[in-house]
Amino acid sequence: MKGDAERNPESAEGDWFIDQRCINCAAARHVAPGLIVRHGDQSVFERQPSTPGEVRQAWLAAELCPTRSIRTESHLRPPPDVYPHLLANGVYLCGHNHRSSFGAHSYFVPRTGGNLLFDSPQFTSRLVGPFEEMGGVSKILLSHRDDVADAEKWAKHFDAEVCIHREDQDAAPFASRILDGESASKPTDLGDGLTAIPVPGHTKGSVVYLLDDSYLFTGDSFTWDYEQSAMRAFRDYCWYSWSAQKESLTTLAEYRFNQLFSGHGPWSPWRDQDEMRVLLLDLTDRM
Repeated sequence: MKGDAERNPESAEGDWFIDQRCINCAAARHVAPGLIVRHGDQSVFERQPSTPGEVRQAWLAAELCPTRSIRTESHLRPPPDVYPHLLANGVYLCGHNHRSSFGAHSYFVPRTGGNLLFDSPQFTSRLVGPFEEMGGVSKILLSHRDDVADAEKWAKHFDAEVCIHREDQDAAPFASRILDGESASKPTDLGDGLTAIPVPGHTKGSVVYLLDDSYLFTGDSFTWDYEQSAMRAFRDYCWYSWSAQKESLTTLAEYRFNQLFSGHGPWSPWRDQDEMRVLLLDLTDRM
């Protein structure tokens, strides 16, 4: 954990700290809530980790940070098994978030029909080895142009199929499967319980991926708000059309899912499908 950037003076005194390269992507706060908090336009340690569980959270944050700003004065080396990190039944957080995607999360799902990678982390040996041990990567499912990151490197290493919507294809010219469909009412069946659903709004080519009618991978289209136990979307970061995004998410409420995993924001708890529909419609009412 090397670097010359200065320690943020607002970080709690002690070994662990966050330096001033932090870009406030918030990703570290999702894996270490309460331990790492926002202070102004950056993240800081509210307090030092004091239990084995909190030390684990600190390592999750350190190995996830896209600027490698989470460090220790004693130059500790990370344990070998930080990522992939199991979040839910068969869904792993990749960590190693990429600067080019502003620290967006990506997810790895092992499947008997071929393992899935939702959006792209950094291409690093710290993930290549674990992915290889778990059977490699068969498909890379890109949610939109912002989160392409190192997808091409992953695709070349594992000879993986790369999916992206036609409207965002120019951001991933190496993609091998181009998705069509102009609205959430025109999904694409990708097989093995996986459906690609166009949700134009955040970008014109935004897509969410529904797995087993249970897990919804939403990219930047919407996320979970733990403080409010609600869903939220980001109007200030809508690059195509807010009205189109609202329409897309309203149509998306017709689909059934129990849990969402987003690029910029925490993952939701497992909830009843009817409750998730109500929460999604509540979001669209507020848009």
